Amino acid sequence: MVKKYFSTIFFALALLSFSPFLYAWDLAVSVGRTGQTQTTYRVGAFQDWSSRWLESSTGYVSGFWDMGLTRWQAGDLGQTSYSLSLSPVFVYQFKRSGSLQPFFEAGIGAAAFSKTRVGDKQLGGSLNFEDRLGVGFDYGKHRFGFRVLHYSNAGISKPNEGIESYSLYYSYRFD
Repeated sequence: MVKKYFSTIFFALALLSFSPFLYAWDLAVSVGRTGQTQTTYRVGAFQDWSSRWLESSTGYVSGFWDMGLTRWQAGDLGQTSYSLSLSPVFVYQFKRSGSLQPFFEAGIGAAAFSKTRVGDKQLGGSLNFEDRLGVGFDYGKHRFGFRVLHYSNAGISKPNEGIESYSLYYSYRFD
């Protein structure tokens, strides 16, 4: 019976794990698709780094810590999986142009999946790496962007088919 409700239990525990951080972290939500037509929903919390590097007349490098809980829904296969991830993300923030401030982001982190099969992809294990590339813009406390997330185990276990999520996201800074 526990196995039947594992996904729901995993989702609830992951949400509870975010609760101590919600007062100090900012929030993000996203919706996306995989290359296998699965839908992904992601809720995240992030915290900006206070450091800036390589400042120039064009922009600067900064970053943030990102924690995310993703729901992987394979509608045609009737499967639902979850992943919990933590990543350091580097951001190249361009100088503000009017009220918009464009950026690029890149990061590599870790993710734990509730199942080793996500849709029709075999991940080979529950622990995987999360690689990301993104682009978007800040508008005051609001951030809008497009992000590609790739998950694989880097050949640590077999099979290593990997999976991607192409998503639009929105985040809000409470500070």
